[in-house]
Amino acid sequence: MAVSISKSRWKIAIALCAVAAPIAAQSRAQHPTFQVGDRILLRVEGDSALSDTFTVVAGPALRLPVIGAIPLAGVERNDLEAHLTRQLSRYIKDPVVQARALIRVSVVGEVSHPGFYAVPIDLVLPDALMLAGGATQQARVDQLQILRGGAELWGGTDLQAAIARGATLDALGVRAGDRIQVPGRRDPESKWRIAGIIVTTLATAVTVVAVTHH
Repeated sequence: MAVSISKSRWKIAIALCAVAAPIAAQSRAQHPTFQVGDRILLRVEGDSALSDTFTVVAGPALRLPVIGAIPLAGVERNDLEAHLTRQLSRYIKDPVVQARALIRVSVVGEVSHPGFYAVPIDLVLPDALMLAGGATQQARVDQLQILRGGAELWGGTDLQAAIARGATLDALGVRAGDRIQVPGRRDPESKWRIAGIIVTTLATAVTVVAVTHH
């Protein structure tokens, strides 16, 4: 009987580990750690040298004037301010620290000013679009995508639901180099205009050839 109970407990323990692993991984994905190239907006009260925007270097680490490199390995982006306060307290007495993580992403497609932007990780997606001038009249905001390389991270109803609940870029797992794609509406009239241009061009070419042969 004792052996049977022991085996049952062992099976339950294995099952709990199997369930806990993906949950932990999912939680980790929702609060990514720092990558080389991320930027940090730092303000240390009373210290102008430490109040600036700094870029995360290999390690990853934050290299500060005079102080040197502060390690960021394993530090989640939403724990940045507390982490830097602890680290800087080794050099400064009772430091008053304000820190905000920035990531460089591209906002492309149907926005007024497509390009690269350094955005705070606690920004919601609609606000990120506003940094790029907002969506154009042709934009299909219901078909927004977040892409990493050629792979889609978020899109469709999942992304729309995340936007509706106010998910931040950090909660969406957005990293430096990711792309926010705003698709456009297909304009039937534009197809006819393009077709008209092609037909006109072909007709002109035929006329030129005919005149040349005469």
